[in-house]
Amino acid sequence: MRSTLTERGQTVVPAAIRKHFSLSPTDRLEWVIEGDSLRVTPVHADPIAAFRGRGKGGAAARLLADRQADRERE
Repeated sequence: MRSTLTERGQTVVPAAIRKHFSLSPTDRLEWVIEGDSLRVTPVHADPIAAFRGRGKGGAAARLLADRQADRERE
């Protein structure tokens, strides 16, 4: 997908990208220069809410199991 820069340096994020990343008007974009390339990363207004429900699930149980394994190795 492509977008065009205006004379003021503004551009439009295509609707398909906004939908895919669940971007809203309160979200920001982080621009990172990597050599001769440019990477744009969405930064949601509430990063915790943005990641909620995207993990494998059972994080607390995995953490407790890891801590138990660490205690057994000591």
